[in-house]
Amino acid sequence: MKRSTIKRPYVMAVVLGTALSVNAAPGQAAVQTPRETAQAIADMSRYCATCWRNAHLPLDSWSDCTQEVFRRLLERVPADAWEQALHGQGEEHREFLRAIDTVKKRIQRARKFAPAIDSVADRRDPQRRRLREEREVVDRAAAEVLSPRQQRILQMSFEGWSVQDMSQELRVPVERISDEKYKAIRKLRTHLLR
Repeated sequence: MKRSTIKRPYVMAVVLGTALSVNAAPGQAAVQTPRETAQAIADMSRYCATCWRNAHLPLDSWSDCTQEVFRRLLERVPADAWEQALHGQGEEHREFLRAIDTVKKRIQRARKFAPAIDSVADRRDPQRRRLREEREVVDRAAAEVLSPRQQRILQMSFEGWSVQDMSQELRVPVERISDEKYKAIRKLRTHLLR
C-alpha cells in the first residue's frame, strides 16, 4: 500500500478534529469532540462514499470530494449539529445533501467537458507526421537514384500536377512524362525494397 493512501484517513481525522475543536469560545479551552460527533463523521464519510459510487465518480477523487463536503459543512453547520445532518430532517440535513450534490455536480461537469478536448483534437497530426517521414525517405532515395528530371516529375506528381500540366511546364511530350514517371517509380521501388 502506498504511504499517502495509508495517511489520508489520519490526515482527514486530524484536520476535522482540529477544526471541530477550534469552535470553542475565545478564552475557553477547546472542547473534545464527543463520541457522537466522531460517529457522525464516520457515518457521513460512508454516506458520501456511497453517493460517489452511485454517481460513478472516479475512485481516486472520493476522498477529496468527501473532504470538500466536510469543509462546506464546517462553514455552514455547527459541529454539535452534525448528528442531525445525517439523520435529521432539518436545515442541517438539507445543507449536508446540498454539499454532496454541489461537489458531485462539480466533478461530473469536469469529467463531462474533459473528453470534449479529445473530440476536437487534431487527429491528422500523427498521419501528417507519418506521411512527412515517408516522403523524406522517398526524397533521400530519389536524390540517390533518380535523374534531376525524374525527381522533378515525382515532386510535381506529389503536389497534384496532372501529366498534361507537367508536360506543358517542363516542355516535354506527355508520353515522355509518363515514361519518366514510370521509370522513376520502378527505380525507387527497387531501391527501397532491397
